Amino acid sequence: MAAQSRIIAVLGPTNTGKTTYAIERMLGHRTGVIGLPLRLLAREVYDRIVAIRGPSVVALVTGEERIVPPRTQYWVCTVEAMPQGMGCDFLAVDEIQLCDDPERGHVFTDRLLHARGTQETLFMGADTMRTPIASLIPEAQFIARERMSQLAYAGASKISRMRPRSAIVGFSVENVYAIAELIRRQKGGAAVVMGALSPRTRNAQVEMYQNGDVDFLVATDAIGMGLNLDIDHIAFSSLVKFDGNRMRPLMANELGQIAGRAGRGMKSGTFGVTGEAPPLDDELARAITDHRFHPVGKLQWRNPKLQMGRLDALIASLEQPSHDQRLIKSREADDLRALKALAEQAEVAARATDSASVKLLWDVCRIPDFRGISNAEHAHLLETIFNFVHESGRIPNDWLARQIKRIDRSDGDIDTLSKRLAFIRTWTYVSQRSGWLDDENDWRSQTRAVEDRLSDALHERLTQRFVDRRTSVLLRRLKQKEALLAEVNDKGEVTVEGEFVGRLEGFRFSQDKSASGNEAKTLRAASVAALTPHFHLRADRFYNAPDTEIDFTEQGGLMWGEYAVGKLVAGAEALKPQVQAFVDDEAGADVAEKVTRRLQHFIDRKIALHMEPLLNLQRDEALSGIARGFGFRLIEGLGLIVRSDVAEDVKALDQDARGALRKHGIRFGQFTIFMPLLLKPAPTRLRLVLWSLAAGHQEFAESPPPGLVTVPSDEHAPEGYHLMSGYRAAGARAIRIDMLERLADMLRTEDSRGGFEAKADMLSITGMTLEQFADLMQGLGYKAEKGERVKVKAASASVEAAKVDEAAAPEAAVEEAKVEEPAAVDAEAKADEPAEMEVFYSFTWGRARQQKHGDSRPRKQGGAPKGKGKPRGGKPQGGGNKAKNYSARPPKAEKKIDPDNPFAAALMGLAKK
Repeated sequence: MAAQSRIIAVLGPTNTGKTTYAIERMLGHRTGVIGLPLRLLAREVYDRIVAIRGPSVVALVTGEERIVPPRTQYWVCTVEAMPQGMGCDFLAVDEIQLCDDPERGHVFTDRLLHARGTQETLFMGADTMRTPIASLIPEAQFIARERMSQLAYAGASKISRMRPRSAIVGFSVENVYAIAELIRRQKGGAAVVMGALSPRTRNAQVEMYQNGDVDFLVATDAIGMGLNLDIDHIAFSSLVKFDGNRMRPLMANELGQIAGRAGRGMKSGTFGVTGEAPPLDDELARAITDHRFHPVGKLQWRNPKLQMGRLDALIASLEQPSHDQRLIKSREADDLRALKALAEQAEVAARATDSASVKLLWDVCRIPDFRGISNAEHAHLLETIFNFVHESGRIPNDWLARQIKRIDRSDGDIDTLSKRLAFIRTWTYVSQRSGWLDDENDWRSQTRAVEDRLSDALHERLTQRFVDRRTSVLLRRLKQKEALLAEVNDKGEVTVEGEFVGRLEGFRFSQDKSASGNEAKTLRAASVAALTPHFHLRADRFYNAPDTEIDFTEQGGLMWGEYAVGKLVAGAEALKPQVQAFVDDEAGADVAEKVTRRLQHFIDRKIALHMEPLLNLQRDEALSGIARGFGFRLIEGLGLIVRSDVAEDVKALDQDARGALRKHGIRFGQFTIFMPLLLKPAPTRLRLVLWSLAAGHQEFAESPPPGLVTVPSDEHAPEGYHLMSGYRAAGARAIRIDMLERLADMLRTEDSRGGFEAKADMLSITGMTLEQFADLMQGLGYKAEKGERVKVKAASASVEAAKVDEAAAPEAAVEEAKVEEPAAVDAEAKADEPAEMEVFYSFTWGRARQQKHGDSRPRKQGGAPKGKGKPRGGKPQGGGNKAKNYSARPPKAEKKIDPDNPFAAALMGLAKK
């Protein structure tokens, strides 16, 4: 050892820049080696040095990774993998306080006692190591480093109230996963960092946190070992951990090591508890904030001078106690436990009979149990590897290929992939051993490739399970205060920065229903910010859209294509409704005003088009007096009035007034006064909406299907519905107003007092059966008497007609009639058979039942309209073209049978009987 070599202990709390100081010191020398406690931290330091000096002079050596360029000057290693006896100018060991760790402490103690640089040696760690170092290495110099920022205790807080840039620490995989799942639901997601992760997976997770994709980190105590992260707050979810043997409380220095990761550089940090962890007592909290911990007492130690001659000698040397009271023999480690188990195997014992075999067996036993399976299964694997290498000098390629092939699968969940990663780490470690494989470089490349694929798959599964990618992306962009890019497809689906957030329905944004809590708030904020320009562009397009793209529903809704963009509300007058636009508040007042104005234009034009006769009537200043008042009554009735409701007003109208009103297309019907143009489907549909609005109905009645003369009566419909729909309820059905007036014209020619039967034309225009027509007539105020009579067949009638006309017919006609005589004879032969009966109704005027809108009594004098002696067509009543009715009922004995009656023959037969 060179005389000028010096040993320096750089001690202090976290965030003092100790590791950075060591890197700077190492790069000041020609060669150097630095040992770090974790594979993850070794990779981080390696990347930092490569960024400064390039990859050609920097080596990375861990149990599972080996990158050694030919011109290596600087070695970055895990403490266990530090090369021995290299004679580097500089040597450093980080986190030297791990000399007190029950699991690995003996390795750090060995480096403290024996590892040296030829010019400079640095030990970095907590100030609790000052006394042991000073005692064991009297020549050591000490440099105290002060924390660059303040650390404060923030007490307990719920995870739901955890502020961004916080790390929640758990001490088991199950606990970490449960917390990460909770944060995903409440905060949008979290990155997960555990010591068992591969560097590739860990780096990918950390990158999500560092670049702001997520604002929360869930980790094990692995983050306490020098990982430099941008953390503002550390929250402990538990204050106990399993140390490999038992559950025990965390010591103050362990809590301080983890809590110290809050706050980096000159930025202060806080720590606290969450979940089921109890609050820290004041003394413990002050000890952490002041960095005052009990000094390390005895260091963990294992005899480094191993006897490789025999198995029993090796085991004895490993179990040899220390003769220095400052050092305590470490508990039995996994490698010693495996050695003892294999020593009991007869085949292994038979092979390990010389120093080379014993050394090989010891090297095999030092393969870590990455898989975490039972001791027996791990020992069986080690036995297989030892037998292969001892017997043939190599592990068989085909056997190793089969082991790796079973692992090389990227399907499965997080637990499955984690187990595969643990398995491949075993073979990655084996491939790093010199002389165990035929082509070490190829196997190292293969195992590294498998680990990378599994690492990427595990990162993907962790992200899928614990990160809402959509929320994390939107949160980051919102914090960056950059313009968010939104896209709306032809289905109205909205994506912001490529993430689906909901649907734009007209001028209202419908957020994705799967989001809840803070995630929903983030989605809303990002969506509104991104959609603002879309709202304005859409409003411009809507304002310039033709009326054919807009429509109203029978419930008063206003539609733009498939989207509801507003609704109608009652105005001061029935013909002047107002509109209420459906526009999100976030769209802005300009958009709302433009949409409202366009909708008002639309409905005003619809009313002007379909209600033109009413508007013309309203604007006609030539109308005066009673005619003008009657016109306003018709406008208030939206073009339809029950005549009985205005009977006195109608009587008061003179011929001039009626003429002036008829110029506007007003028809004075027997039952209804109406404008025929307003009975068309489009005006009817609009009229029902306007009437429902003016009446204040909560649910609007729908218009009947177009083209039907009669429709079923709706007893539950609001009063006035049938009239507004252009129908009059009469019995079980309602008849269209214009067709009712045509029927009324037919009824005027009938003897409503003496009784009459329905004509074919009456049934035809109503489209009803005789029974339905009878119900309709009763609904109109007529009495209907039902009866039965013999049904006269057409053949019988023709025979009788032939007999009557035979004498007057020409000879040829007589001969023709004689040809038909057998049929007539046959008809007479069947006269004794039971007669077939038919149903008929006789109608007379009478108040069969009171109608909802009143009845109009039929006119006197055979049903002719009162005040008019002629029915339509100008023919005198009772003569001319008046149809003559014949009856098939049996006549009274004293009444003479009309020979012109086609039923005469049958009636004569009945009379004789």
